[in-house]
Amino acid sequence: MSALSPDTRQWLIETGFAVRNEAVWLEALTHGSFNSSHTTASDADDPKDYQRLEFLGDRVLGLSVASWLYSASNSHEGQLSQRLNALVSGATCARIARQIGLSDHILLGKQAREDGGADSDNILGDVMEAVIGAHFIDNGYDSARDCIYRLWEGELGGDAGKAKHPKSALQEWAAGNRRAMPEYSVKGRSGPDHASRFTVEVSIKNVGSAEATASSKSEAEKLAAHAFLEEFG
Repeated sequence: MSALSPDTRQWLIETGFAVRNEAVWLEALTHGSFNSSHTTASDADDPKDYQRLEFLGDRVLGLSVASWLYSASNSHEGQLSQRLNALVSGATCARIARQIGLSDHILLGKQAREDGGADSDNILGDVMEAVIGAHFIDNGYDSARDCIYRLWEGELGGDAGKAKHPKSALQEWAAGNRRAMPEYSVKGRSGPDHASRFTVEVSIKNVGSAEATASSKSEAEKLAAHAFLEEFG
């Protein structure tokens, strides 16, 4: 692979990334489709794209944000997980990528670019994580963490992941912890039609269950999800 273009190097520096080893940054900004149409004989055996750095950057981002959340609040684990999942989501990473103009510097194959790859949430989110991975490799954890806090300042100070409906929060918790989706079942109903009481159980396989009773099925589901998060989140 050739060196970074002068425009991309300048953009990285102006955005707050310290560039020492250009090769790792070039790798972070290269989509697999670019290699398929631009690989030369010299690098055909080892084409580089952003996927390995995306894997690393995802972990650096997660640790940095988790550390910030732990220090910034006394919330319980379920609430911390809920905010963490929102703050490091692909949608949030893509939003940050758009804010800093990342799409102009992603190396894409002709067809991928014509298909809108430069504005794809999936690609933007993945490359944003890869750039974080490159910053970690080139400058170390402390520098990468500080850069994340600066770029994510608005998100960290906002409402992402806060005060969600308990059922949505529980679903996100399950997904974030690689668990089965919550299952709700009505365990009982009592009282006359005009004043019925519903008892609902929510369960997640291999985790546990919680029950709640309310005047409507939907309210009982909401309270059960809240009780589950209080106990297991």
